[in-house]
Amino acid sequence: MKNILVFTLLLVSTTIFAQKTKITEGDWKDLKGISAYNLVFEYTDLQIPKFDSEDAFLEDKMNKRDDKEEGTGEEFKKNWFADRENRYEPKFIESFNKRFDDGEVKVGKGIGAEYTMKIHTTMLYPGYNVGVMRQNAKVEATLYVYKTDAPNTIIFAVEYTKIEGKGAMGYDYNSGYRISEGYAKLAKELAKTIQKKAK
Repeated sequence: MKNILVFTLLLVSTTIFAQKTKITEGDWKDLKGISAYNLVFEYTDLQIPKFDSEDAFLEDKMNKRDDKEEGTGEEFKKNWFADRENRYEPKFIESFNKRFDDGEVKVGKGIGAEYTMKIHTTMLYPGYNVGVMRQNAKVEATLYVYKTDAPNTIIFAVEYTKIEGKGAMGYDYNSGYRISEGYAKLAKELAKTIQKKAK
C-alpha cells in the first residue's frame, strides 16, 4: 500500500511540474480582449538533444535507415519537414480552438487578424517507441504576440519547455504523430492559461 502511495505521488508531481513557462516580455493581461490571432510557425535554429545541429540529426537518422533499407532515409527526411505543415500546425490549431467552444478566441494561419502569434519552435525531441521501450516526444517553443502590422514591437512573449507528446494507449510508433501530440499539449496549456489569466 505504501509503495502504491509513493508511486501515485510521484506520478502526480511529474504531471504537475512537467511543462514550464517563463514570460520574457509583457504580461498575460496584455492579451485581454484579443479574439483572434494569425499564426506564424518558425523552426529556425532548431535544437535536437544529443546532436550539434538539425542537419547532424537528419544525417544520423537517414544513414541508420538506409543501412536497413535503401531509400528510407530520404523518406524520413521528407516526412520530417512535411510533418510541420501536415501534422504539427493543424494539431496546434485544432487543439487551441476547441478550448473555446463559443469562438471567444481563435487562431489560424492567414486569417487576417489584427494580432499575430509566432510560435518559434526551439527544440524538438522525437522520442521513440520500439514496443518494449518508449520515450515521449518533447517540444520547446517561444511564443511571441505582436500587431500584424508591427512585427518588431513584441507585446507579449513566453517560453514553454518540457512539453511532452504521446499517443493514446502507447500506440505512437510514428515520430511525427508523437511530436504532433506535443503541439496539441502546447496549444492546450496556452489556451487554458489565456482563459485564466488574460482577463
